[in-house]
Amino acid sequence: MDVRYGVDLGSRRVKVAAEQDGGGYRYLGPFDTAAFYRDHVEPGGGGGTLLYGGLGMEEGLPLAVTGYGRARLGGGALAVPELEAVVAGVRELTGLRDAVILDVGGQDSKALLMKDGRLADFAANDRCAASSGRFMENMCAALGMSLEELGGHWEDPVELSSTCAIFGESELVGLLGEGVPRERLAAGVNHAILRRLLPLLARFPAASLVLTGGVAYNNALRRLIGERLGTEPLVPHPPDFVAAVGCCRLGARVEEGDDGRI
Repeated sequence: MDVRYGVDLGSRRVKVAAEQDGGGYRYLGPFDTAAFYRDHVEPGGGGGTLLYGGLGMEEGLPLAVTGYGRARLGGGALAVPELEAVVAGVRELTGLRDAVILDVGGQDSKALLMKDGRLADFAANDRCAASSGRFMENMCAALGMSLEELGGHWEDPVELSSTCAIFGESELVGLLGEGVPRERLAAGVNHAILRRLLPLLARFPAASLVLTGGVAYNNALRRLIGERLGTEPLVPHPPDFVAAVGCCRLGARVEEGDDGRI
């Protein structure tokens, strides 16, 4: 079987990858997670069943699922660990077999050590949603900026004391009230995220750094990481679908009998 699907059921967004017969991928989404459950999942005991037709997907083909919500999808879907799905996706999309992967998701951030194409070790942030996609979304809303606009500011930052998704927003609103320019605050947000991510990267020094997750679209953060580490992070395309692609690959391994790491 050459066609299979991978679903990353994240806390904020759902991403679907469809591996094509003969190579390449088709991408569906990202979808808001709550809306995805309402519109594309039939509720049921032991996990809901994916409604293939509404997504333009063909029923009966292999389906693997990962992410926070992987246990909520049944109907014969193969559940795979999220970290191994990210590693498999990076290996597929970059061709690398040895690298450190910085994955910044909707609710958390992880540094993954990939050796010989497999997950060898990892470290995760120690605060819920701190420096995550959720934090960045909240800061963008407070500043009245898109993610793309936020990623355009890194110079002359205001130092922010909090990377908590809740308290950070309060701090930002207070500074706006004092008349601090939005551009300096946006730069401060990006520097605050960088400070939270650097300790994760310090655990696994490596020649190759790969940045995945929706936060990888932030140009300022990519630039700051590159300046601090002296190496520009590689960003697979599309960075927020890496785990979904990894699902496809891990599903294929199971079909081939190589399920020792799942």
